[in-house]
Amino acid sequence: MTNSESQHPTPLPRTAVPDGITDPVESARAELKAALAAIEVRGNFPRRIEKASQRGIVQARAFAQRNPVGAAAAVAGVAAVVGGIVWVIARAASR
Repeated sequence: MTNSESQHPTPLPRTAVPDGITDPVESARAELKAALAAIEVRGNFPRRIEKASQRGIVQARAFAQRNPVGAAAAVAGVAAVVGGIVWVIARAASR
């Protein structure tokens, strides 16, 4: 190990079980803690949706900066599709 590795060890994710636990009780506790953290990560849909939407926003902004004409065309296309869907629903509801 180099000095930089010993000073700044890589932290384990919350869902990982640390190596080197010899006590069976401590090992079971660590496994349970990791399993509960994994369940929380997988089951927390609002947080997952928020993170996905933030990634999408960042990607859309980067695309708009790289290609403003393409971004404008994409916005116009999405608006046309949404408008078409609303028109079809309104038409069906009025009959």
